[in-house]
Amino acid sequence: MGRRRSGEQREAGRRPGSDRAAAIAWLDQRINFERTPPGSAAAAPFGLARMRRLLAAVGGPHERLPVVHVAGTKGKGSTVAMLASILEDSGHRVGRYMSPHVHAIEERICVAGRPIAAVDLVAAFDAVIPAVERLDAAAARRGARGPTWFEVVTAVALVHFVRAGVDIAVLETGLGGRLDATNVSRPLVSVITSISLDHMALLGPTIGRIAGEKAGIIKRGCPVVSGATHPAARRVIMATAARRRSRLLQLGRDFTAAHVAHDADAGAAVEVHTADREAVRYRVAMAGRHQAENAALAVVAARLLAARGWRVTERAIASGLARTTLPARIEQVASRPLTVVDAAHNVASMQALVATLAPELDRLRPRVLVFAASADKQLEEMLAAAAGRFDHVVVTRYATNPRAAPVERLVAACRLAGLPPARVAATPREAVTLARSLATGRGLVCVAGSFFLAAELGGRA
Repeated sequence: MGRRRSGEQREAGRRPGSDRAAAIAWLDQRINFERTPPGSAAAAPFGLARMRRLLAAVGGPHERLPVVHVAGTKGKGSTVAMLASILEDSGHRVGRYMSPHVHAIEERICVAGRPIAAVDLVAAFDAVIPAVERLDAAAARRGARGPTWFEVVTAVALVHFVRAGVDIAVLETGLGGRLDATNVSRPLVSVITSISLDHMALLGPTIGRIAGEKAGIIKRGCPVVSGATHPAARRVIMATAARRRSRLLQLGRDFTAAHVAHDADAGAAVEVHTADREAVRYRVAMAGRHQAENAALAVVAARLLAARGWRVTERAIASGLARTTLPARIEQVASRPLTVVDAAHNVASMQALVATLAPELDRLRPRVLVFAASADKQLEEMLAAAAGRFDHVVVTRYATNPRAAPVERLVAACRLAGLPPARVAATPREAVTLARSLATGRGLVCVAGSFFLAAELGGRA
């Protein structure tokens, strides 16, 4: 009887973890708040209980991993990548967990700078899927939901890091911090990057409320590095660190970061100054003045690890910062016309993008903005950051995510933001084709508004 049942299952199809396609198809049936409107959160409320049960069921990988934990509104992915590179160049085997991905899910889970191989991804899913299905059954008996998409991927990453023998993992929160699936480890160092308004429906309507969620990653006695500059955010983080007796190193008080000009061959540079040493200048591969703060956070976090006995050298700090790049972070994908893709998805990110592109926006004509974003974003405020800087705007809607704002709303938002009348393209590809024709060979095309827009273009705008 058992053999016949197994045969029937084989005839019906492959088991969920049998290959990459089957594993991803199984995963994509789960609640995914990157693709599901926030109003559906009640269907699987945020919390750490599900994640703790899942990790316990797969052997508690988080308890065997030294971790640096990074939260924030903007810059956390860049900071994670820079710190991981510094630790790799210091001789450590590093696991790096980031979200969202641009091209493929493997980008989220890296060891020694390389995305997880498909065979290893499937093997990690094979370890996690049976536990998830047991938790699903138990949750169904209670009238509840099992683990979410992000919780499962986080478990897959942690299982893989243990199997791959990493020395240390650098983890980026997915959303918020206090109730994020990554907030189950006790980190060696916590890092909070800049904080601004985003995901207000879930994290709260004010900077202070959002900062409270991000500060939830601060653990008792664990040092924290903060790049928050908004007074309300700083107050919340300082109070949380004091309450948890965690040493706080605060940008602008305990260390400074400055974006400085550099020669054409060496590229951009940042200068980091701490109270205990002279200012040090480092070359940074990623474009943007805002990367000075991200680089400084990575440097200070690395030095804190050094103070706790981890090998970190100044040479590794310099080489790590100089080689770190990420897709869709002010990424130039074509030169005639100059075409830049950036995942700017909130007001602060759009402001940083426009500021970084200012020399090109002053120099090149015509200038065309291609824009698509999620419906829950501050669309008018995001577009207002680009007012007066573009000659044409093309709006579109990405097809792979139901959170995408309708083009009619984007057209209205452009009008309210004081931008030129928006043209509409049915798809991101058509939007870029139209934008490149409007820019001619002499102008500039800037694609912005969402990671999902960048992902749909696949880095080939």
